[in-house]
Amino acid sequence: MTLQQLRYVITISETGSFNKASELLYISQPSLTSSVKELEKELGIAIFHRSGKGVTLTNDGVEFVTYARQVYYQYEVLMERYGTAGNHKKKFGISTQHYSFAVKAFVEMVKNFDMEEYEFAIRETKTKEIIEDVSTSKSEIGILYLCEFNRNLLGRLLKTNELEFHKLIDCNAYVYLWKGHPLAKCQSIRFSQLADYPCLSFEQGNESSFYFAEEILSTNDYPRTIKANDRATMLNLMTGLNGYTLCSGIICEELNGTDFVAVPYQEDTENPNSKMEIGYIVKKNLILSKMGKLYIEELKKYLTVI
Repeated sequence: MTLQQLRYVITISETGSFNKASELLYISQPSLTSSVKELEKELGIAIFHRSGKGVTLTNDGVEFVTYARQVYYQYEVLMERYGTAGNHKKKFGISTQHYSFAVKAFVEMVKNFDMEEYEFAIRETKTKEIIEDVSTSKSEIGILYLCEFNRNLLGRLLKTNELEFHKLIDCNAYVYLWKGHPLAKCQSIRFSQLADYPCLSFEQGNESSFYFAEEILSTNDYPRTIKANDRATMLNLMTGLNGYTLCSGIICEELNGTDFVAVPYQEDTENPNSKMEIGYIVKKNLILSKMGKLYIEELKKYLTVI
């Protein structure tokens, strides 16, 4: 087994095609196919299901690629630090809940590198997929939050996947809405005042959705709810339907615009507040890449001045 073969398998799994992978790897398709077959023979497993529609990973293949990504990623980090520059682009990716500050830090980090030499990726996605992305080294860093409600479940998932959580900041809940909303000029907003307006949240799937919710106070009983998949749709629903969401109050106007406000959530005896502990997750004992270190620095820099 060679590092080159690991790279071949990872690229095929990402493209779903030997043909596309051969183009990206600058290798003939017969040579690529032969190399993968040799690896499968050596391992005694089938890594791919092959069909006329492309290729998919077998169960053994899914497990193998998970480990292959980890090994190859660490190789790239070592080469970045100690080796000479290769002829392929270095990769860096993060997966995050829908935080504009996470995108802002990513933008500032990317400005420090030649984009012709690097392949960057930022994925605003579901909470469970953030954990999976970091666990499989698809992303080097993940951004999410813990609170009293989700800490036990997410803590177990992080431990099972050999991930570490590092706190960045603690936040109380805010109500996020557009400036034309009837409640936008309130000094604070109680839960009872929100009854006539739709609560907006990011879709997490059916499995343990309460625990994976991005929005704080997800267990409250909301009479009107709408789920969305992306930040742009969420903002449109705020404007069009006087919807609101519950957030950390950390808003990057440079990216989200100035038409929205975050108003402090006022707790009461039946609807208490809850603290969000926002942080980043990485693999245990991971050597952060140069991009990873700078990204964490940009996150801390932004969160320090708010």
